[in-house]
Amino acid sequence: MSKIKSAFENGKAFIPFITCGDPDLETTSKVVRAAVENGADLIELGIPFSDPTAEGPVIQEANIRALAGGITTDDIFAFVRELRKDVTIPLVFMTYANVVFSYGAEKFIATCNEIGIDGLILPDLPFEEKEEFQPLCEKYNVDLISLIAPTSHQRIAMIAKEAQGFLYIVSSLGVTGVRSEITTDLQSIVDIVRQNTDIPCAIGFGISTPEQAKKMYSYADGVIVGSAIVKLIAQYGKASAEPVGDYVKKMKM
Repeated sequence: MSKIKSAFENGKAFIPFITCGDPDLETTSKVVRAAVENGADLIELGIPFSDPTAEGPVIQEANIRALAGGITTDDIFAFVRELRKDVTIPLVFMTYANVVFSYGAEKFIATCNEIGIDGLILPDLPFEEKEEFQPLCEKYNVDLISLIAPTSHQRIAMIAKEAQGFLYIVSSLGVTGVRSEITTDLQSIVDIVRQNTDIPCAIGFGISTPEQAKKMYSYADGVIVGSAIVKLIAQYGKASAEPVGDYVKKMKM
């Protein structure tokens, strides 16, 4: 059984996204631990990339800050090794296919397994091209997590049937970022998912308030929040662990 499933076993899962190395890895380490202490069930760790096409300005700027600080994939692997000494909840990487390719796909995925990364999210990898990574992920027991967008339509059932770990349902069209309102008919997407798999699904993109989270929890098994957390880190810098911890506590159902 995938360890990711355990994140969804105690009620609804709250999943924060954190960009590694923004403003530095020491801060990322404190922020992750504060999130865990305040109820995070699974954490998405972003590996910075110079052209993060799925991201809005908030996370793009975090990527730029981290890369400007000299962060490398090897630094992040070493950081996760350290994190795993006391952080036991599931951890997944979110990055771009190019990061994995340039590192060497087998070496990257094998290292994920060795350091305790449970899953991999590649938002720029089309479902139809996942065979480039799927066999390696299966070989090294790392779940390749699929995304379902509002435009997936007739592909939803197909994606759901082959899903691993959890399904990432994108709440809105466009890039990541805080939204005042989410108007997508998410219930109908979740219904199709439920008909085709018993793998948990979590909704992300645009969620920032407890009210929005509560609404998303009513549809899905979990809620993913990125931009609102990355914004707090941009605001508080090295002192962001406490504000992020307080925020996670408010968002956790």
